[in-house]
Amino acid sequence: MTKHTMSVLVENKPGVLARVAGLFSRRGFNIHSLAVGPTENPGVSRMTIVVAVDELPLEQVTKQLNKLINVIKIVELDPMVAVQRELLLVKVRADTTVRSEVLETVELFRAKVVDVSPEALTVEATGTDDKLSALLRMLEPFGIREMVQSGMVALGRGPRSITTGSSR
Repeated sequence: MTKHTMSVLVENKPGVLARVAGLFSRRGFNIHSLAVGPTENPGVSRMTIVVAVDELPLEQVTKQLNKLINVIKIVELDPMVAVQRELLLVKVRADTTVRSEVLETVELFRAKVVDVSPEALTVEATGTDDKLSALLRMLEPFGIREMVQSGMVALGRGPRSITTGSSR
């Protein structure tokens, strides 16, 4: 099984997310990552779905998604021609004995400190899953107290757009 990233444009209406996620669930596919948000058109939302499946079952799900009335367009994004990012917030133990080391690690990954307390730092980082995993591995020896990671968001590279409406 390989990971596939799908960009799905849907009408911005209640229940659409549940119907789309339900299609994957009924097929027994685990959604690795799901991010939903508005687009430049207030009536349209973009879902970025990362799922690990074989090609043929994914094609079947794509055909079924296209049948849903609220689905406008589906595009599978090739990682080589897409910009993909996730957001990570991580609270790390960083008392005075290790704080400078933690700050060096944060700087190395071009992350930033967004909250400071006497015993911990909260770090914000964006990037690919690989970059964020590497940052977590480097911070783990200091003690990760708490973390949250968003789902992936992605756009195709270049001037082409899959959205409907104006091309500003």
